[in-house]
Amino acid sequence: MPLRNWYAEASRANWRTPADIKAAYRNASFTANNRVVFNVKGNDYRLVVAVHYDRGQMYVRFVGAHRQYDTIKAETI
Repeated sequence: MPLRNWYAEASRANWRTPADIKAAYRNASFTANNRVVFNVKGNDYRLVVAVHYDRGQMYVRFVGAHRQYDTIKAETI
């Protein structure tokens, strides 16, 4: 359910800058290559998205448990 809630909010959002995302998700982390890491379900899961601010598009690159997230490179996935 938390992932669905995030998706519903992100689908309606008009995030044009990292500050827009930070205003909605203060715990979001930003990495290289316009990747944003969201904590889902009280930090049990991580969601990594690639953001194209100029087009207003986001692409899910990774969804997984915190332990799985520790094995990837968020900036290149």
